[in-house]
Amino acid sequence: QVQLVESGGGLVQSGASLRLSCAASARTSRNYVMAWFRQAPGKERFFVAAITWSGDNTYYADSVKGRFTISRDNAKNTVYLQMSSLKPEDTAVYYCAARSYRITTDRTTYDYWGQGTQVTVSS
Repeated sequence: QVQLVESGGGLVQSGASLRLSCAASARTSRNYVMAWFRQAPGKERFFVAAITWSGDNTYYADSVKGRFTISRDNAKNTVYLQMSSLKPEDTAVYYCAARSYRITTDRTTYDYWGQGTQVTVSS
């Protein structure tokens, strides 16, 4: 069982940067992919970014490509989401998730989820 705890959310102005962290309670195996999803009020939960255990492969949603960067520190069992040039439409609860083997954008294929952290971007 893997428990995930997100942190780093907050209220920022448009154009600002923010870094989210997701700490895993146990050492994630070499097969674990880590991902970020987000959910705005009244909307579905959408894929944001994902990274393989080695960090060699990453994948981003088109809406955040070039502005967000996902990374991980396996020694600390932590994955990060560096968000830059934030826009009001980035406002959402951001969730960390984990699954085995390959990157997917389908939220139903992820086995473990954190409780989420709120990011609010004001215009």
